[in-house]
Amino acid sequence: MTYLIRDALPADMIAVLAIYNDAVLNTTAIWNEQPVDLANRQAWFSARATQAYPILVAVDAVDQVLGYCSFGDWRPFEGFRHTVEHSVYVRADQRGNGLGPLLMKALIERAKACDKHMMVAAIESGNTASIHLHEKLGFVSTGHMPQVGTKFGRWLDLTFMQLDLSPGACAPPSQAPTVKNTA
Repeated sequence: MTYLIRDALPADMIAVLAIYNDAVLNTTAIWNEQPVDLANRQAWFSARATQAYPILVAVDAVDQVLGYCSFGDWRPFEGFRHTVEHSVYVRADQRGNGLGPLLMKALIERAKACDKHMMVAAIESGNTASIHLHEKLGFVSTGHMPQVGTKFGRWLDLTFMQLDLSPGACAPPSQAPTVKNTA
């Protein structure tokens, strides 16, 4: 089957909502326990657009959304402005068809185009399929945090992985304001 990866449109949020809520209700990929409504996904879409961050969707020949991915700020401080954290989700009936790697490769290219230096993945440690996917894409494991979350009545461990998007790059000059001595 042939897939197309494209920028998400506002109308795609209905399908994104279904994929997101399925992950909330049936997986440990998202540590939320309550499904969200369409207004939530629309607000998320708008926030990403305001930040000029992509939301990509994988669609089939009839433009049906089969998966999506995005990235956002890893932490809300200026010093982290070159690092993003991503998410990627594939519709339950489409998992195992190669959509995850297609989405991720396109997202990695977008992060590079946005002058990002590091991409972070935070993965539930039991999600071996996601960990393996990230390893195949060049991510390395950088941390393991036991029992930092809970869902479905059990503790969850978190594995951090990261991908260097600009190996060997020099750090950019500081954007810190200079303080003028007026004494």
